[in-house]
Amino acid sequence: MSQANTAAVAQYTYWQTLCGRQDLVANSGVVAWLNGVQVALFYLPNEPEGNRLFAIENRDPKSGANVIGRGLVGSLAGDLVVAAPLYKQHFRLQDGTCLEYPEQTLNVWPVRFNGDAVEVQLEQAP
Repeated sequence: MSQANTAAVAQYTYWQTLCGRQDLVANSGVVAWLNGVQVALFYLPNEPEGNRLFAIENRDPKSGANVIGRGLVGSLAGDLVVAAPLYKQHFRLQDGTCLEYPEQTLNVWPVRFNGDAVEVQLEQAP
């Protein structure tokens, strides 16, 4: 096995609790602290695909302000997006890409409900 493959095998994922279901606001964002980074959590309970939960970076790359969690959620061209409050650019909740400025992206994390806990998936080396 090569060193690159060994490094990939050495990584593992785990789920970290950020908050509880009761802390979320339907169709809006709340912000949680995750290892030194602000994460905006969006809970969309009435989507046709069922309950949708997203974890996306809270820092707006254009302004540098931590405001994404205060953005408006909507749908553009079939994508669920959040509009950044300051400059109104739209970020896809699914992958963090910006519709207007492709060079701007936000980090996203896999997120789930585990009972009433809201958990994000992280990678860590042992």
